[in-house]
Amino acid sequence: MQRRALLAAPLLAAPFLSSGAYAQGAWHPSRPINIIVPFAAGSGTDAVARVVAQMLSVELGGTPITVENRAGANGTIAATAVMRSPPDGHTLFITTNTTHAANPWLLKRMEYDPVGDFTPISKLGNYVFWLAINPELPARNLQEFLALARARPGTLSYASGNGTGIVAGATIARLGGVEMLHVPYRSTPPAITDVIAGRVSSIVIDLTPSLGHVREGRMRQLGITSAARSALVPEALTLAEQGLNGFDLLSFAAFFGPARLPPEVTATLAAAMQRIGARPEYRTRMADMGFDGGTSTPAELGNFVVQQIAAWGEMIRGAGIEPE
Repeated sequence: MQRRALLAAPLLAAPFLSSGAYAQGAWHPSRPINIIVPFAAGSGTDAVARVVAQMLSVELGGTPITVENRAGANGTIAATAVMRSPPDGHTLFITTNTTHAANPWLLKRMEYDPVGDFTPISKLGNYVFWLAINPELPARNLQEFLALARARPGTLSYASGNGTGIVAGATIARLGGVEMLHVPYRSTPPAITDVIAGRVSSIVIDLTPSLGHVREGRMRQLGITSAARSALVPEALTLAEQGLNGFDLLSFAAFFGPARLPPEVTATLAAAMQRIGARPEYRTRMADMGFDGGTSTPAELGNFVVQQIAAWGEMIRGAGIEPE
């Protein structure tokens, strides 16, 4: 898919952005719903999807909902499977900026269009990412880590299990003026395992799968990637305030169906997510595992994805990453 087609995303998004397309209608699932996730069990997205699946099942009158992990190829395996599924509401997609903002700039060829091939349902919230290292490394903050990398050019490494990890690691190296080896993984759980074991030096990882490891001393966090500190981990400094001026990386999770999802199906699912998002339990459960939960309308999500594709393109070009 040509990049210029993605830059014309507002035109592709138009069918989804009209509020009239989401008029209330009755829809009842006729069989169990399958939510596909592009990362492995134990990843942050998997954890978020399982909370959503449980709460959505209740909202849909007890309809069984399963979560299916299809990791690999930077999320494209899962995205393509959802794109090709029947648009009847029984196959859905919980994914992130990896498939819906970063991949258009990380990959030379894609089999799906993140705007035109999906129906937006609701944003689910934002991840908090931080730079975490093996605790045996003699670095207690970002500047000490960068000094260590300068003293050992090319010997320190960073793991990635998603698009955020790829872009953040490359940006830290560029802004910090250091050379580090990139070690890609199919998903974050095995990457975390290798950082803890010392086979990889560092990783930019979301709180959801890593918070327990950091608090128990198996990993050491050196700062979060957002420009502002997070109430979820108020003790964590930002990378920007430690010297990486302008560093501000947003990572999100969102809920989609395949393109041409009938309006009554979209309306039912979107209304259910609005009810879920309004419940204090939703934010509490998400916050407990390090995720900043918050829902949206389909139109808001459609516009947001278009904006994020442009923003991630700018970040990826700035990091000097060439598509593969």
